[in-house]
Amino acid sequence: MNKRSQAEETTVVAFPARLAPTVADETVASVIEVLQDQLALAREGKLRSVAVVSVSSDGEAIGTQWSCRKGDLTSLIGKLTVLTHDMMASRD
Repeated sequence: MNKRSQAEETTVVAFPARLAPTVADETVASVIEVLQDQLALAREGKLRSVAVVSVSSDGEAIGTQWSCRKGDLTSLIGKLTVLTHDMMASRD
């Protein structure tokens, strides 16, 4: 192995010692808390199905994801429909 190859292998890139400070955001904290609660239930084996609807911060993009047992999809759609109606009613 020549010296150049050895030098390339030992090159280390230093990262900043501290991350840039961030401002606490109540909305972000709420999203993280909900996700952590669901992860805890999943780890404990207490979840059978999960449906997630995500809206981008600018409100332009909406995504859905789900994980469920066979046959749960219809039930999830029904529950999401009821939730959607409840949410729309609470806006008024």
